[in-house]
Amino acid sequence: CRYLAVQLSPAIPVFAAVLFLFAMATLLRTSFSDPGVIPRALPDEAAFIEMEIEATNGTVPQGQRPPPRIKNFQINNQIVKLKYCYTCKIFRPPRASHCSICDNCVERFDHHCPWVGNCVGKRNYRYFYLFILSLSLLTIYIFTFNIVYVALSGVGLFPGCSQSLTVLTVLEVLICFFTLWSVVGLTGFHTFLVALNQTTNEDIKGSWTGKNRVQNPYSHGNIVKNCCEVLCGPLPPSVLDRRGILQQEEST
Repeated sequence: CRYLAVQLSPAIPVFAAVLFLFAMATLLRTSFSDPGVIPRALPDEAAFIEMEIEATNGTVPQGQRPPPRIKNFQINNQIVKLKYCYTCKIFRPPRASHCSICDNCVERFDHHCPWVGNCVGKRNYRYFYLFILSLSLLTIYIFTFNIVYVALSGVGLFPGCSQSLTVLTVLEVLICFFTLWSVVGLTGFHTFLVALNQTTNEDIKGSWTGKNRVQNPYSHGNIVKNCCEVLCGPLPPSVLDRRGILQQEEST
């Protein structure tokens, strides 16, 4: 055991450092990348859409609620409803939703993560998943080797270690133990979603598991294909005009 501990001791911090750097890189990529924000309609486009909706629905008598603004779209022989966003003045694409925090429609909206300070959507979901996956591996790694360190110190394999260092290691074990459940649980939940090609927003709303028992039209019925599409598929280009001039909104 002493020989094994001596041989592994140089490799332990190197592997932990690699995991830490990878987690930080994916965290920054998730935080500072465009999640798939859909631009709002220009005034002319919004006026045309409003005119088209009025022509379709007709005039609504005063005091009656206008019909919902919905378009039907067929995906894999299944009807999917496209909802109208009153803020962005557009019909949202399938799986898109309006984030109340960012105040933008995001394509394949999963959720708004306060820990990364950004929405998680079509263009950064894979980096978010890799971030929580690497964070889970790092937590398990630290938790396991801290336990091994405390156990080997108790049998005298590390005679030069101070008692204060052992106490700090035990404290770190306790912190990792309580952190482990939330981080690994979150990773397991998103692994389940990736295997079904489903988003957190759809899971919370019960879009494909509600009373209607509507099947998920985006699932390929194969775990490998779903994982390849979500994690390895081509990323769509950003449609945001980062150099555009921001027009001042008229006061109402």
